[in-house]
Amino acid sequence: MNSNGKSRLRSLAALIPDKVGLRTQFDEATSHLIEAGSDFFLMPSLFEPCGLNQMYSQIYGTLPVASRVGGLADTVTDADEDPAMGTGLMCPPTSAGLRRALENALRLFADQPRYARAQQRGMAREFGWERAAVAYEQLYREAL
Repeated sequence: MNSNGKSRLRSLAALIPDKVGLRTQFDEATSHLIEAGSDFFLMPSLFEPCGLNQMYSQIYGTLPVASRVGGLADTVTDADEDPAMGTGLMCPPTSAGLRRALENALRLFADQPRYARAQQRGMAREFGWERAAVAYEQLYREAL
């Protein structure tokens, strides 16, 4: 983020401190607390080969709002496109796409029963190595 972006965020945090917080230094423990205590976690990546935060978010019950790229597209199911399986919201990696996803997030949050079901599905996800190892082993066997 450039200095103009940080300055604008600082101004916004000063204007409405009860709604916007800004922390620019990295602290892993605090980052997990923030992520776990959030309603949504924004990941508007242009490129994301894997990503971990969208997985942390889902396990914590925080719905990711993520660009439909790379590992984000592989690990988040859009709650609007698939209401029975959705665990977050996806968007094209554009500012217009992110804006639409944020509008969808507000509508989803307003429907608390639907939001809670998406949270519960995300918290039930299994991102551990046990499942991944089985998939890798199967892929290896098919390649032989």
